[in-house]
Amino acid sequence: MPRSTSPRPLVSALRATPRSQVLIIGGGINGVGTFRDLALQGVDVALVERGDYCEGASGASSHMIHGGIRYLENGEFRLVHESVVERNRLLRIAPHYVKPLRTTIPVFTTFSGLLNAPLRFLTHRSGKPRARGALLIKLGLALYDAFSREGGSVPRHRFVGRRRALAELPRLRPDVKYAATYFDASVHNPERLTLDVLRDGLEANPAARAVNYVSAVGMHDGAVRLRDKLTGEEFDFAADVVVNATGAWTDRTNSALGAETDYMGGTKGSHIVLDAPELLAATGGREIFFEHADGRIVLIYPIGDRVLVGTTDIDAGQDLTPVCTEEEVSYFFELIQHVFPGITVRPDQIVYTFSGVRPLPRHDDTAPGFVSRDYRIERSARSDSDPVRLSLVGGKWTTFRALSEHLADSVLRELGIPRRQSTAELPIGGGAGFPEGLAARREWIASHLPGLADARAEVLLERYGTRAEEVASFLAEGPDRLLDSTQELSVRELAYMAQREQVGHVVDVLLRRTSLAFRGLVTRKMVWEVAEALAPHLGWDSERVHVEVQDAEHTLADLHGAVVSALNPAGAAPGEEGAVTSEGAVNV
Repeated sequence: MPRSTSPRPLVSALRATPRSQVLIIGGGINGVGTFRDLALQGVDVALVERGDYCEGASGASSHMIHGGIRYLENGEFRLVHESVVERNRLLRIAPHYVKPLRTTIPVFTTFSGLLNAPLRFLTHRSGKPRARGALLIKLGLALYDAFSREGGSVPRHRFVGRRRALAELPRLRPDVKYAATYFDASVHNPERLTLDVLRDGLEANPAARAVNYVSAVGMHDGAVRLRDKLTGEEFDFAADVVVNATGAWTDRTNSALGAETDYMGGTKGSHIVLDAPELLAATGGREIFFEHADGRIVLIYPIGDRVLVGTTDIDAGQDLTPVCTEEEVSYFFELIQHVFPGITVRPDQIVYTFSGVRPLPRHDDTAPGFVSRDYRIERSARSDSDPVRLSLVGGKWTTFRALSEHLADSVLRELGIPRRQSTAELPIGGGAGFPEGLAARREWIASHLPGLADARAEVLLERYGTRAEEVASFLAEGPDRLLDSTQELSVRELAYMAQREQVGHVVDVLLRRTSLAFRGLVTRKMVWEVAEALAPHLGWDSERVHVEVQDAEHTLADLHGAVVSALNPAGAAPGEEGAVTSEGAVNV
């Protein structure tokens, strides 16, 4: 990553007051959720993140908010109960990002798995993979319905036979015997939900501070040594309690802090995003969720006009920055054929790939797909002079609010401070007052975003929830224009992101402040426009702009399968509008 010589105000604020009651290391959803919870309790809390917020496993999820029906087979009833309660809760308190997701399981056998499942339940070992048959799935969904009753109005599952299944989903494999349909939820913008949770914490408590691109690199005289990754400067920061919420990096973070641990044993999960209209139509607007022949759980579901396909579940080893491999892509194409044999997908329909390491506890002979998704908190202190350290082991997206509450309660006990506010029914950011339904959305836009074109207003409401009103006010305070490369972003909105959302690099905008990269909409011209619009707000000179563009292109190509040559606008050749010249400037 390119470095800057300009000091960052948020880092300067940490250096000016290099102490807090609590220091959280890790800006994924669990670290940010704990930050929000503690800030609401009036705790002086600081958070640092080595990369961008939601850059690691939190940003590489399957975009699902779900109870984990298959965890019933492992006997993890507590986790399933907590998960479905939190799923129902997030549908209420974060309706701008969390939406109901109709899910269908195609079933090809009746009795399969009846012997294997009890063995797995009793021994917590995977055994030989066996497809789950109709009776086992029916039992699991009945239990799932029972758990789902608390705090929600999710419809009960529905089981239909072959004829009805093929009538509803005619492109399914013709030998399908049953189709089981139930409801979970999806989160189309996990990165923006994380930013919204962070913003809540910052607004709840003036003492709360958070900054990205700052890593914990050591301990010095009882304080954590921090390094600003954008400038290279280092400084010490003291706290009474240090919370390690770095996910798959937990052991490495503890090692940097002088304590060797062996808590983590994460698994790699990869996904692909397809621009495949035929497959999109075949899903019928619902997630297709099933078990492949190797025992892995597979999902195919539409996000807007794209189709997300995942996921692998293999030991990550020491590679904590994985990429989706050709072997995994072949596996995804194979599983699509397994369910929709008449549909052909091609490599050139892949617009984006992503991969992450799930922060799972270390496991012995348990197969990766059956490692517990539950979490625990490990307490340790190296010596009397060092702060108490709490390490989070495990966790999943769906339960981040409950997990954050439990972790915050552990911190409060260490500090001797009582909880003064619950987050259980507290709306998250732009979810407060979010309009439900098309008519309500139109009415809200007319009332709160007057003067904006309908298409632009819809983009802002989708991106920010009801905080779109604040963004629109910011846009109106100065001259603005849409980028030439997209109708979804303007120069003034990029100024907002730079000033209010801690953008450190161009890729932060393309990957996490928007879904442009995820949907395969990034062009080379767009990369240049974003870099040049951010430059005056982040103190970048022309050389830094050039480096940022190169870094963004390499990141998209190397980590997300977006080949740089394919990023040119359609039909643009060197010397034409939107093409990059040899000098690195954009012809306009």
